[in-house]
Amino acid sequence: MSDPAASSTADRPLPLTSPRTPLQLSFPFLREGSRVWERERERKPPQPGELPSPLPTKRTRTYSATVRAKSSPVYKGVCKNFSRSQGHGFIRPSHGGEDIFVHISDIDGEYVPMEGDEVTYKVCLIPPKNQKIQAVEVVLTHLNPVTKHETWSGQIISS
Repeated sequence: MSDPAASSTADRPLPLTSPRTPLQLSFPFLREGSRVWERERERKPPQPGELPSPLPTKRTRTYSATVRAKSSPVYKGVCKNFSRSQGHGFIRPSHGGEDIFVHISDIDGEYVPMEGDEVTYKVCLIPPKNQKIQAVEVVLTHLNPVTKHETWSGQIISS
């Protein structure tokens, strides 16, 4: 038969003791050889002319930046270029000046902008330095009649 003294010690929880040496935690993303570590080591420094990351999209823009953008005046311009696969492009302002960055999330309407399309837009500062601006609430007002246009669903429309 079993010893009653042995069963009573097995049922009792063991007391918690601290280790004699200090405990060192090593999270997976800090350990050499982990996938995150390797990804960070392979990451190249940004090249001149590359866009800031993360991009301030409609989804990541702060509430205050959205309010400032909505209260800004409406400008007119012409689409200089737009890459649907990269998700961004540039607008040439009709008043002149430096080309303005536009993100795919800030385009309203059913057509993908093409070179030569006339647009209206508002502007918003690009953080963190707030030295450059980007176009927000971009609306295509006149499609370039020379080029074929594509809807966001992929349908080709000749204008």
